[in-house]
Amino acid sequence: MTGSRVVALGHYQPAKVLTNDDLAAMVDTSDEWITSRVGIKTRHVGGPDEPVDELAAHAAAKALAAAGLQPSDIDLVLVATSTAIDRSPSMSARVAARLGMGSPAVMDINVVCSGFTHALAVADHTIRAGAATRALVIGADKMGDIADWTDRTTCVLLGDGAGAAVVTADPSAPDTPGGPGIGPVLWGSVPEMGNAVRIEGTPPRFAQEGQSVYRWATTQLPPIARKVCEKAGITPEDLAAVVLHQANLRIIEPVARKIGAVNAVIARDVVDSGNTSAASIPMALSKLVERGEIASGAPVLLFGFGGNLSYAGQVIRCP
Repeated sequence: MTGSRVVALGHYQPAKVLTNDDLAAMVDTSDEWITSRVGIKTRHVGGPDEPVDELAAHAAAKALAAAGLQPSDIDLVLVATSTAIDRSPSMSARVAARLGMGSPAVMDINVVCSGFTHALAVADHTIRAGAATRALVIGADKMGDIADWTDRTTCVLLGDGAGAAVVTADPSAPDTPGGPGIGPVLWGSVPEMGNAVRIEGTPPRFAQEGQSVYRWATTQLPPIARKVCEKAGITPEDLAAVVLHQANLRIIEPVARKIGAVNAVIARDVVDSGNTSAASIPMALSKLVERGEIASGAPVLLFGFGGNLSYAGQVIRCP
């Protein structure tokens, strides 16, 4: 069976940076309060003239350039987002139009913070089934648009951005040393706790039960992440990098430690970017690759979690 692999990455963030001191002038908070509780120092926020699909298209264009492909080479566009205001056209259709693509299949996927890893699995499965050969998988969110900027417990978390991956068919995948380019996905949810993370109302606003999410993430997710490695045929010690959803440094560090990836680079982009929901994993991975912190072909654990108390993870080979 044909497998798939990630061949290139790209990321994009709006130019405007909001520091903790900037937030302290808006709500009752401080740099010390934010840093000690969530580990975030800065976040990027887009203006009203920077819609989600524009962020996504910038990241996608960079990924395509890195892959040496033209927009017309892509036959499937998946955009993971939970901040699309309009129901139609979809973000994926708008990205395809912005990039001047031919006639790709277009689909939005809303699994909030674990959207990118869900979308990556869908792209992998679609290519394996022979329904596509080259896919563009994007995570893009403007969390600033749904933030309650008067709530100091949530507005300090959020940022805007996009990350993209080009995924192609890989006929040699079953025989590739070290396993396939994209390993088997392990995904699921906790429906009865879905209200722990919410984007509701008109206009929509982000809210969460922070302690419930923290306890769930730090206690329930490490064994699931270890099972992801098991499905990929490797041990956590084999991992070169771990890219978790960039929710909160106080979640990322204990979860990474409990996974047991003692030799891995741990993505900590949340410090500079905040929680960018579906954008966080591809953006953090793209930055690690751009800085040369992961060798090509090395195994990387991607693990998304959050909204709906959903999760999805897979081990990929670094492009």
